[in-house]
Amino acid sequence: MKFYKFLLIAFAGTLFFYSCSDDDVATVADDPDPDPEEMMLPFENGFLITNQGIPTTGFGSVDFVDATLTTVTSAIYQDVNGSNLGPTVQSMGFFGDLAYIITNETNRITVVNRFTFEEVARIETGLENPRYFLEANGKGYVSNWGDPSVATDDFIAIIDLTTNEVTGTIPVGEGPEELLFNRFNIYVANQGGISVNNTVTVIDPVADVVTSTIPVGEVPNSLQIDDNGSLWVLGGGSPASTGNETAGTLSVINTASNQVITTFLFGMEDHPNYLNIVGDELYYFLDGAVFKSSASNFQIPSASEISGVDFSTMMVVNNGATLLGTDIGDGMTNGEIQVYNLQDNTLTTTLNVGIVPNHVYINP
Repeated sequence: MKFYKFLLIAFAGTLFFYSCSDDDVATVADDPDPDPEEMMLPFENGFLITNQGIPTTGFGSVDFVDATLTTVTSAIYQDVNGSNLGPTVQSMGFFGDLAYIITNETNRITVVNRFTFEEVARIETGLENPRYFLEANGKGYVSNWGDPSVATDDFIAIIDLTTNEVTGTIPVGEGPEELLFNRFNIYVANQGGISVNNTVTVIDPVADVVTSTIPVGEVPNSLQIDDNGSLWVLGGGSPASTGNETAGTLSVINTASNQVITTFLFGMEDHPNYLNIVGDELYYFLDGAVFKSSASNFQIPSASEISGVDFSTMMVVNNGATLLGTDIGDGMTNGEIQVYNLQDNTLTTTLNVGIVPNHVYINP
């Protein structure tokens, strides 16, 4: 798997500015007392893109793409707040009107209003190599690698979302990454950090304790819940670079018993990633191509839907009608969002975004 080691370097960046159109200004002037519920906030109704930034010399950013997938507003945190997020923007999570932006290298979570991007708080203690944020029952949970070379110091940080303070930790397996909450349990994919792991940790968010550890395929990289409440875990398998290559897997877990009920095995050299389930349609990425199958009657497909792409992540949106794939390009200049129509699998739009785009989020 990929792991980047970054240096913290002070960097002054160019600020990008957005402005209202003349039509917007005229509308406000015509109505001196507009209804706040009818006013569109700057970054409402669209998509947020986290950009990791240049590994050694820059800082990360967040872009906004409008709902029509035609306009990009760049570096919105920098623009609104007049400062930067620091190097290595890893991911982002949400709770109500707030977004929690994880800057991995600086052990920082920046809390902003998700629709205006005004900063409201920072969490800068109690974190060590943070990866992903999840809200469950009004509390925040953040996966932390700790020291990537140490297998026993990985944990989930528990955050009081009223005070924005880390109030406790829950030890988990090595390399915790994505988290998923199904209203009853939190599931943590233990991918292995710079090593290889093959477990999913189950956490009770009421008692904040581990209740189960589920063995799955090696390097679990994606978690999805289907319409029947089953948890699907896509494992990339151990890469050839480890000297002990293993096949990718797709495990289905009964969330009532937290037991694996079915496992699908890919080819020995197949290392899938970026699982998406929308309704009964299941998508994943493998070897420069996007594959599709049925969640209710899954079979490993023999032919791809889209090929010749190099996604760093992908997300199916618009009720399964559209696929957004991020392409980092050379990793030193702006990346792209490639927009595909899933009715005919054609590329409809390419949008320029920040450097090393790594996640897409719906911002309702």
